[in-house]
Amino acid sequence: MPRRLFNWKFADVDKFLREYGFIIDHTHTDGSHYYYHGYIGGILRVVHIPFHGSKVIKPKTINGIIKQSGVSKEEWFK
Repeated sequence: MPRRLFNWKFADVDKFLREYGFIIDHTHTDGSHYYYHGYIGGILRVVHIPFHGSKVIKPKTINGIIKQSGVSKEEWFK
């Protein structure tokens, strides 16, 4: 299924970020939020993702994750 703004779950975002070299920062896992860091374009990026089981992440939150990651929307949705 093609990726759109309305069908991302935590596991999907986790897999995508790991493919781009992000790693989970265990020292900053706080409750239901997970923090990832990685370098995109030579800049250190920190992304936090809410974890609520297998629920779909809200579109506004996905937009925030995309901006934090520094990876283009085209890459996210291809």
